[in-house]
Amino acid sequence: MSTFQFPPSIRSRPVYGILEPRPGKVHLMIADAEGAAAFIDLAFRAPELVAKAHVIYIPKSTDFAAALHALNPAQYYEGPSYSAAVSRIKRVLSDASMDLQIYLAGTEGLIGQALNEAMQAGYDYTAIQTEHRGSVARRMQCVHCKGITEDVTTDPFQCSHCGLNLFVRDHYSRRLAAFQGVCIDAEKPGSVPPFKELYS
Repeated sequence: MSTFQFPPSIRSRPVYGILEPRPGKVHLMIADAEGAAAFIDLAFRAPELVAKAHVIYIPKSTDFAAALHALNPAQYYEGPSYSAAVSRIKRVLSDASMDLQIYLAGTEGLIGQALNEAMQAGYDYTAIQTEHRGSVARRMQCVHCKGITEDVTTDPFQCSHCGLNLFVRDHYSRRLAAFQGVCIDAEKPGSVPPFKELYS
């Protein structure tokens, strides 16, 4: 499965790679949706990792769950949402030793939030592998009301909390695991350009 090539952008915008096997006693793999395909590819290249892997997967209406489960990882958890899985993620991170290898794959929203949890647990973000797969939807924070809107696919978009029309910026906050959106018609209310798909 091909991965989306994000256009060049500002320095704060995340850059994703391709998951590579690394030596370690335990491997934590967190994915949503098409991110599972990155783990399947990794397991094909390094099947020995799977026996030591704790896989946490959020399907999001995709059909990779059976294939992931068939890899027979050491531990497997499948949850309905990131919020349902986050307590398990925190527990695994808090119980693990520093030689834990962390692999994150899927949407930017999942990668950002899981990366944030790992950093809070003391892991250096530069040591955590990430691979984007699937949707290019963004997790956005309104800089005005501070509300988070998940799965934003258009620019501009309407804040799900305060209703303002927001410009989708490439500025990314690692602390919030979200991109930033600012009011697009603050100086001239009602002057909103047509909504267009991201990267179209």
